[in-house]
Amino acid sequence: MTDEGPCLLSAVAQRALIERGELSSRELVAASLARIARLDPKLNAIVTLVGDEAIRGAAEADERQARGEQLGILHGLPVVHKDLHETRGIRTTYGSPIHADFIPSFDALIVERQRRAGAIALGKTNTPEFGAGSQTYNTVFGATANPYDPSKTCGGSSGGTAVALACRFASLGDGSDMGGSLRNPASFCNVVGLRPSPGRVPEWPRDQAWFTLSVPGPMGRTVEDTALLLAAIAGPDERSPIALPDPGAIFLGALETDLRGKRIAWSPRWGGLPVARDVMATLERAVPAFEQLGCEVIREDLDLRDADEIFLTLRAWYFERRFAPLVESHPDRVKESIVWNVEQGRALRGSDVARAEVLRTRLYDRTRAFFRRFDYVIGPVTQVLPFDIGEPYPRDIDGAAMGSYVEWMKSCYWISATGLPALSVPAGFSTGGLPVGLQIVGPYRGDLTVLRLGYAFQQVTSFGSRRPPAD
Repeated sequence: MTDEGPCLLSAVAQRALIERGELSSRELVAASLARIARLDPKLNAIVTLVGDEAIRGAAEADERQARGEQLGILHGLPVVHKDLHETRGIRTTYGSPIHADFIPSFDALIVERQRRAGAIALGKTNTPEFGAGSQTYNTVFGATANPYDPSKTCGGSSGGTAVALACRFASLGDGSDMGGSLRNPASFCNVVGLRPSPGRVPEWPRDQAWFTLSVPGPMGRTVEDTALLLAAIAGPDERSPIALPDPGAIFLGALETDLRGKRIAWSPRWGGLPVARDVMATLERAVPAFEQLGCEVIREDLDLRDADEIFLTLRAWYFERRFAPLVESHPDRVKESIVWNVEQGRALRGSDVARAEVLRTRLYDRTRAFFRRFDYVIGPVTQVLPFDIGEPYPRDIDGAAMGSYVEWMKSCYWISATGLPALSVPAGFSTGGLPVGLQIVGPYRGDLTVLRLGYAFQQVTSFGSRRPPAD
């Protein structure tokens, strides 16, 4: 029987053991595949498994190490890739029946960088069709269940990656985030997800290369694991015109810091959003941990007026450009919510998009002023607990009706509109045992700043160490 013990270690710990020769990549990959075989049939996180290729890759990694070759920062670590990211020679469906058999001949940049850093792909993780929505379900593979309660959703759209990490199937995993798709499933599955600053993790291929509302990014079981993956995937690339110039190495071993005297704005409802009582009660118990760190916590809202119009306008504009040709050519094979978004985009005028950009500039100016007074702002990641796996989205929150499949995600997508980095970190459990995440938002391009506060919070709370009951 394969020893699954190595899977329970953090990616940082696994990497250290491999480097010292106390753990082989073969052993770690074998343990990961054993856990997937044992647990994933009930969860459906990994929809395309490449076990034989992973075993061969692990053997090659061990041989390179035995020859004394220079090792990448992810050397020997098994990883999973969201099924929106193209993987050379591995099926990439985008969660769509239109692409159910597509096998790319190239890697997306985020995958390319992980390969170059020595990571070993285990396979692809489930996502809603084209990543639209925070409920991981599609007609190709079905739904992915929450490991803390399989009758509930894991969130989305990077839901399969979040489940794979929560269940210790892989050391690390990637995802992407427009309206919360890294943060929402991290919150629902008790793992860590970072929405980085636009350009921090450059994206290629992309036909709207200047678009900043959607970003690729890292997920991990711990903040330091998430920073490790960020170090591998961040950094400039000439294929992305918005790529930031900082090298990924700035995120290695840089999380310890003195937080005494830092000012944190606590925004429990992000300026008036409905939030489920169990979510609020859980966060109220967690927030005093920042005072233990020497921070000053002040209840104050970031001014997010117009964030709704900004996000929904730019999202509709993007969806019309991206998906209108598919709706026209395959009208019966594109899900209804995407068709709805395309129709919204078609109804836009140029002046609507221009207005959204003006409002976004004003929002940026307000956030700059806010972060002259505060170092961070914290609040809920999601406004609800994980909901029934058969529901496409919550119909109401604390009595407030939700009019669409995106409306319940405002606590995430309002932050997306600001362009600020945001981290979802485990913050406790509801009375029913469901995970709740805390969202830490930092100043413009302050990705490292956000990770440092998340790391400190993790050290004094340890909520992320609680594994799913099914394990």
